[in-house]
Amino acid sequence: MLHLDLMQALLAIACGSAVGFSLALIGGGGSILAVPLLLYVVGVRDPHLAIGTSALAVSLNAFANLIPHARAGHVRWKAAFIFAATGVVGAFIGSTIGKAVNGQRLLVLFAILMIVVAVLMLRGRRGGGPDRYPLPHADPRLAGVGLGAGALSGFFGIGGGFLVVPGLMLASGMEIIHAIGTSLFAVGAFGLTAATNYAFSGLIDWPVAAAFIGGGVAGGWLGAHGAKKLAKKRGALNAIFAGMIIAVAIYMLFHSLRG
Repeated sequence: MLHLDLMQALLAIACGSAVGFSLALIGGGGSILAVPLLLYVVGVRDPHLAIGTSALAVSLNAFANLIPHARAGHVRWKAAFIFAATGVVGAFIGSTIGKAVNGQRLLVLFAILMIVVAVLMLRGRRGGGPDRYPLPHADPRLAGVGLGAGALSGFFGIGGGFLVVPGLMLASGMEIIHAIGTSLFAVGAFGLTAATNYAFSGLIDWPVAAAFIGGGVAGGWLGAHGAKKLAKKRGALNAIFAGMIIAVAIYMLFHSLRG
């Protein structure tokens, strides 16, 4: 897709808004719908092109959301840099492997990942107790977990916040609010690495990405305001969204395996 007609542009903006809204409203896991929306709604036909475009959108969205967390003092910068330093290596390796995998097989694996994310969302995010940062010998653990999380993020072109947040908490002992803020730096770095790798292979649809990201900014703003009003219903929202992810994953599996 070298250019967008009006309908495709509107669909990309709407889908980007939906992803940005869900991210701001429920947090981790929201960006998992970016790839299927690009494929089945916007009309990006190549799975690799959808993943590359998604990686760019996820990256910019994470960096945008990092700013208010940094201002609030929720980012542990040393941990962020250690985690991201090895994670970008993992993201490069993961995205390189992902480009080489058959597109239909990649979608089957992506659908399975979606189900895993949905299950984790249904279990809920645990607070993890008081802040114990930094735990002894945290740096090597941060580097190891970052490498693995980056590889997964790069392979699928996703944010990976559902894995990064608990990984930061486990490796360093930081409390959840700092893990969420710190994770955004890593997610942005992973996504940018994957997107750059895909861009060198011509696997980013730039007009779609621009419309998708623009919609995501607007959706994120609306979601942030909605989150305050719907905070007491967060558990129900997570359950509804997880059910939606499972439904889309089943559709992807059926569509990919049938093809």
